[in-house]
Amino acid sequence: MTRGTSTSTMRLRLSQKASMQPVLARIRCLLPALTLIVAAYAQAQEIGALTLLTDTPLRVIRGFSVLQGVEGMRLRQGDILETGPSSTAQAQLEFSGGAIVELGPSTQVFLFGQSQTLSEIILLTGWLKGETTAGNYRYDSPLVIVTTKGGNVLLRAKEEEADAFVERGSASVTYGDGTPIVSSANKIFFTRRVAKPVMAADRPSPDFVSNMPLCFRDVLPSRLSRFAGKRPPEPKSSHDVSYAEIEPLLRLPLSWRRGLVGRFTPRLQDRAFRQAIEAHIKDLPEWRPILFPPATDKSDSR
Repeated sequence: MTRGTSTSTMRLRLSQKASMQPVLARIRCLLPALTLIVAAYAQAQEIGALTLLTDTPLRVIRGFSVLQGVEGMRLRQGDILETGPSSTAQAQLEFSGGAIVELGPSTQVFLFGQSQTLSEIILLTGWLKGETTAGNYRYDSPLVIVTTKGGNVLLRAKEEEADAFVERGSASVTYGDGTPIVSSANKIFFTRRVAKPVMAADRPSPDFVSNMPLCFRDVLPSRLSRFAGKRPPEPKSSHDVSYAEIEPLLRLPLSWRRGLVGRFTPRLQDRAFRQAIEAHIKDLPEWRPILFPPATDKSDSR
């Protein structure tokens, strides 16, 4: 390497280091507040328990840490759960509001919120079956939203299509600001493709039935009694979350990704995470004030 090349390389490194200083300084200034936010996620409201885990590692993103899910662990508002790819992968969630929710293989859900009037779960991808006997439950996906007070609902979410099957009871299906479609005898299966309206039918499609996880064919029995009186296990931390692990979450509608900037800002201290956010900043405008804070006035005010 020539002296000139060495000098140029050194200047490039110094330039890159200098360009990071405003961002890192901004993060350090925000760390006290961010620490409180992360602590709030870590101690978020308990909303249920994981009562069955079969043929799958279960990843749980809590705060900005990735945990290893284990049967009996408590679920918290804000948790993001992801099952493994095995065709027999199965995870059962039981919520304090009265619902039993089953997850199929290669499924990612966001336990978005729970209040006295509504529990809301976002299915990012994969398969979900929800059985409710009490309380209002809303099962969201990027393409369709299903709300039910007493019924069994199956939901499949793919990148370009979503399907909802009202197996028992009643539910309403909608998307965006569209008018909800209430299920009836001849409207129990709903399909929507990107940029298309919801289509209703009187039976599930052959593709839906043939690909549906086998565990969804039966009623989901409660398993809570198996863990009564036992101290819930604490899931072990695996690593800090990467951009790829939360990218589907960051691309949700803005109303669903509120609070995520504060939650994941500490990860900007990781170069790869910060560079990924910068590369997608057009799709993530809420990150711009953190990455590119407005210049401060340094003029002499004497």
